[in-house]
Amino acid sequence: MAEPADTRIAKPTIAEVLAQFLEEQRGGMSARTLARHRDAVELLQHCLNDYGPSSLDREETEAFDRLEDAEGTEHREFCEIFGPEHILPNVGEFLGWFMVRKVIVGKETLRAAGTMVKKLAVWLAEKGYVTSEWAEDAAERGTKAAKDLPDAEDLAFRLHAFAEDHARNSRKDDIEGHFTIARVESGKIWLKGVMSHDPDIGPIKLPEDIIKRCRVDWDISGIIGRAGKGWRFIEVWNVYP
Repeated sequence: MAEPADTRIAKPTIAEVLAQFLEEQRGGMSARTLARHRDAVELLQHCLNDYGPSSLDREETEAFDRLEDAEGTEHREFCEIFGPEHILPNVGEFLGWFMVRKVIVGKETLRAAGTMVKKLAVWLAEKGYVTSEWAEDAAERGTKAAKDLPDAEDLAFRLHAFAEDHARNSRKDDIEGHFTIARVESGKIWLKGVMSHDPDIGPIKLPEDIIKRCRVDWDISGIIGRAGKGWRFIEVWNVYP
């Protein structure tokens, strides 16, 4: 694949570094675990290719636009242009939004995504591609996500099913959007809207098997509506840890 003369492509690129990372993991993982990590790396590349360009500065954006718009052998995706220093600044979006909102996968893949990011961060630092500070932060994110992502998926499933089982017709005063869990008490929770000065919304009564899975500061997307003196979930779409 010929390199365009008017721009500089990183050596190595993100795609090359991620391939090297997976190759070096072969000896220390079972075939099943390696397959899950390979799936997680593929999802990370999809996320970087689709959303990584938003993190570029003006000069980088101009270079990206030229190569991404090119045809034939000169066409490149984000991961085929930029180097490994662009990976870790984007893992927050990968773990906190992309894996929740943009893909439909099982709990094992969600858990593997967090574990993979942790191992990748450490490996990148060992290879000298990133600083130890960047690696430590990303590794912490990965460790937390390995537990939180499956738990959030479980909560979303239960909230969605509960809302469907107690469905009612929509009303004009129903509120659609993202809500943050502000308080959790026995049998009920309170939410906070997007604006920090908004009052807490609640109580929302829920079964204890759902309450025990709710975490303060987790975000829920969906529709809520009035229910007597309290509120209820009309629809639930996703939970973001």
